Amino acid sequence: MPMRRAMLCAAIFCAAAGAAASARGPAVSALGKVEPGLWQVRAEGEPVQNICLADPAALTQVRHAASSCARMVLSDAGGKAVVHYSCPGAGWGRTTVRAASATSVRIDTQGIADNAPFAYVAEARRTGACGGATRTSMVR
Repeated sequence: MPMRRAMLCAAIFCAAAGAAASARGPAVSALGKVEPGLWQVRAEGEPVQNICLADPAALTQVRHAASSCARMVLSDAGGKAVVHYSCPGAGWGRTTVRAASATSVRIDTQGIADNAPFAYVAEARRTGACGGATRTSMVR
């Protein structure tokens, strides 16, 4: 009986871990070599943002960083990916990311946020380790 209970608990844990991974969205292989850490994001006409990036796939969802969104990878090859995401009650976006290196990414995004359209191009560069920084806000 204890062994059966342990196996059941292990199965539930694995299922929960799998659900959590799929909730974040599919992996983006174009960002596979991009390093986590402290990143500086610059978009023309916008203030520079410093973010602590744990998962490089978050660069595909820049305008809705604080929202829980479903992502769909439309294309993903040669260091470039196109991702569409939808955030219930918050809007949607379509982002093209191109990883120039492990520490440099170009982000081209557009969509709807706060009931208004947005579109911009940003350059993101890794500036170091996160240290005490936990900020996760992105360019608006």
